[in-house]
Amino acid sequence: MILLALKEYYDRKVSEGAIAQDGWIEGNIDLLFELDLDGCLCNISDLREIDGKKMLSRPFQLPNIGKQALKHSNSGKDANLLWDNAAFVLGLGDKGSLRLQSMIDAIDQWIGPASDAGIHAVRSFLQKGLGNRSHFDLALNHPEYGEILQKGSVKVSFRVLQTGYQTVFLSPIVAAALERAVESKDSDVRIGTCLVTGEQHTVVEATHPVIKGVKHAQPSGANIVSFNKEAFNSYSKTQSFNAPVGKVVASRYVKALNDLLDSPRQRLNIGDASVVFWAEKKSVFETDFSSFFQEPERDNPAAGIEKVKALFESVQTGAYMEESGTTRFFILGLAPNMARISIRFWQVGTVSEFSSKIRNYFEDFEIIKPPKEPEFYSVWRILVNVATQDKSENIPPNLSGDFMRSILEGMPYPTTLLQAVLRRIRSDTEYRVKPVRAALLKAYMNRYHRFYPHPNYKEVTRELDTNQPSVGYQLGRLFAVLEKIQEEANPELNTTIRERYYGAACATPVAVFANLLRLKNHHLAKIERKGRVVHFETLLGEIMGKMREFPAHLNLYEQGLFAIGYYHQRQNFFTSKQDASGKNNLDITEEENLS
Repeated sequence: MILLALKEYYDRKVSEGAIAQDGWIEGNIDLLFELDLDGCLCNISDLREIDGKKMLSRPFQLPNIGKQALKHSNSGKDANLLWDNAAFVLGLGDKGSLRLQSMIDAIDQWIGPASDAGIHAVRSFLQKGLGNRSHFDLALNHPEYGEILQKGSVKVSFRVLQTGYQTVFLSPIVAAALERAVESKDSDVRIGTCLVTGEQHTVVEATHPVIKGVKHAQPSGANIVSFNKEAFNSYSKTQSFNAPVGKVVASRYVKALNDLLDSPRQRLNIGDASVVFWAEKKSVFETDFSSFFQEPERDNPAAGIEKVKALFESVQTGAYMEESGTTRFFILGLAPNMARISIRFWQVGTVSEFSSKIRNYFEDFEIIKPPKEPEFYSVWRILVNVATQDKSENIPPNLSGDFMRSILEGMPYPTTLLQAVLRRIRSDTEYRVKPVRAALLKAYMNRYHRFYPHPNYKEVTRELDTNQPSVGYQLGRLFAVLEKIQEEANPELNTTIRERYYGAACATPVAVFANLLRLKNHHLAKIERKGRVVHFETLLGEIMGKMREFPAHLNLYEQGLFAIGYYHQRQNFFTSKQDASGKNNLDITEEENLS
């Protein structure tokens, strides 16, 4: 299914002219040598364009004759077909004769005698230069391009005006030769049935081309389909003959996947997973998808926010509902596994289905937050805030893939995510419950209980809910009030009960709160403003009235609700309010000062 979808994506990109076909490679050409039919140089055409202070080469799909076309070995015998750098085209350097002969041999080997007038003119140009180097003087001494040609690195191809082709390698003869070569490169040819397309009597690929660009995989490339030890083989079949895939199909799915991994708009990294995505046909959702999950660009932070807002508005605008939501969308998560690539997750659905599930994900994470906090959290920001020391490299293995899968399937978030965020809150004595962590806990709790309803659970709201029945939530509120009393009683204090008692308070309340409540009497006595003391006493009474006793232990879910209650109450202290007269009061403390 995965390989077939990638092969179909390749076919789509070929029809759009956006990917190189079999036997071709994406590259650039700087200069064209314009020849006459006798192989004599008439003119040099510069294809480069000026972009600021840079000269940009013109992109082409170039003939690729079964080698690393954009790199050369030290042999001097690996010229490309009808194009190469000036060192090969003009036979420069110590191995100039070998390079020039290699250019001629490539034409003879791949095109043969059945060539058109343009290719024949190129061969004559090269052959004349091999016998008499002064034949190239017109190019090497050219007043405008001679100097850069002598350096040898500039990319050169040919055009023969009488043939009508923009370059000689665009001749149908070249395309036909490369097409014949695709299935006849190996001497050990095996015929079988392709497991991807079902095509029978096709040439089976022995070793699939490598895939490059997967995060933390081998730089030289790795494979999805690979058998490199006898223990993996069956029925005496070696290499990839264990899972037969046609040579053409193997080339196409790998080329499509490499194109996706190289695309900044259709690839994103989430933890240790490299995620690529595409639609069965061109779609706005395809280019917007990465904006929903990655950090906003520093140069344009508002761009990602606008994409998410457009996602919410799509219910009214129908932006992602094309063709009644029948356009299929594919999401593939890859992770390194030694010399292979493992499939972390694979999701298939329609554009409208995925847009709806992603919209639900953002709704889950809505929570009251400080003004400078991001309006929407990227997946990276969520995961890094549950990792040790808030570092990307410490994100727990597999967590990113599990989290992403739950978003795309619309299922409950992984329990490991709840465990990770609670561990991080306990260990982060300085910040404890950051807004992003509180949002994560709210999202986890609400989504879990939507799938597994409980009669005593009330959905966690975006901001403070004084009627929340959870004991853990009310204990979190109580802890926040006690901390606020301590802060106002001791403005110069650097360490509060948050640093010293939070972990014990959320796990074993009975062992902590009795002592904290005794201490609060001492702190209240130090607050000079009596109205403030009355306010705190009233608030404490309201919270304590919702509890019968302090529990001995809180389970993980109640610990999560403790953190949310603590966060909500802390935010409530600093949230703008409006009294009955319509006057805006910035917070409780400032209301006291104004009176």
